[in-house]
Amino acid sequence: MGKAPPITNRVRDLREAHGGMSQQALADAIGVTRQTVIAIELGKYSPSLESAFRIARTFGVGVEDVFGWEG
Repeated sequence: MGKAPPITNRVRDLREAHGGMSQQALADAIGVTRQTVIAIELGKYSPSLESAFRIARTFGVGVEDVFGWEG
């Protein structure tokens, strides 16, 4: 089996669209560290399902509006 396709995300775009929300403000809202938000945005870390739902809820969108699957 080959390497799984990466999960993409629009976290940075959504932060900017929501008044330029800082990485720290998002981290506080979803209960993770700023470093975790940075890693998610860079595609170096896939959040837990719970964190993915918290991110989506923070921005008032569905999980699929935040995260995608390149295939």
